[in-house]
Amino acid sequence: MTQLPGPTPKKLGLVIDLDTCVGCHACVVSCKGWNTENYGAPLSDQDAYGANPSGTFLNRVHSYEIAPKDAPAQLVHFPKSCLHCEDAPCVTVCPTGASYKRADDGIVLVNEDACIGCGLCAWACPYGAREMDMDAGVMKKCTLCVDRIYNENLPEEDREPACVRTCPANARHFGDFADPESNVSHLVAERGGIDLMAEQGTKPVNKYLPPRPKTDAQPEAEIDVLAPLLSPVATEAHGFLGWLDKTLDKLPGGAT
Repeated sequence: MTQLPGPTPKKLGLVIDLDTCVGCHACVVSCKGWNTENYGAPLSDQDAYGANPSGTFLNRVHSYEIAPKDAPAQLVHFPKSCLHCEDAPCVTVCPTGASYKRADDGIVLVNEDACIGCGLCAWACPYGAREMDMDAGVMKKCTLCVDRIYNENLPEEDREPACVRTCPANARHFGDFADPESNVSHLVAERGGIDLMAEQGTKPVNKYLPPRPKTDAQPEAEIDVLAPLLSPVATEAHGFLGWLDKTLDKLPGGAT
């Protein structure tokens, strides 16, 4: 069994904003691309263009329709990947030491050379965040793009996880939770960031920002801001469209 380190000086992880995520799957695509085409270990696919495709992904997005009490139903997109737990059961259950937690920054990784593909780590993970790569015969999981965040060959702005870098809605944030002044610490404090399945006692580093409740009523301030944009930009058609309108009006029955 692998031993967990003591408290780490850094706690690197993600904040995922469920209120902002639009379910576009850009994070899924960029993660797959980076880990297949660049520095990361390749993620295989089986029968990718056939009748029963399957493959290995380190990040997935699930969508759920929820109906809060006294509020309209809403669609919530829920990204899921390894949460890099402080008390990671996937690490302590590993018989070969292939699963381990880094003592410097708390990132949970897999040494693929030592992995025997027994699947115990996937069984122990309450989040379903590990996947067996059928071609390689080993377990794979989110690495928090450790090959990007410390890569001095990349521009500084690219030294963050690929999923964070590519998110068009700015729903994913990366930082050090051990630093109370970091961006992720501020987000968690301001928006009430939560642990996923806290009752499991794994103390996940990654946090989720809950979706804000939606209402049927539109604030008057929003209407005031949008009103000028909703006004017609022209009262009479000119040019070709003007000629077309006049021509159609001359037809029996008028324009349709």
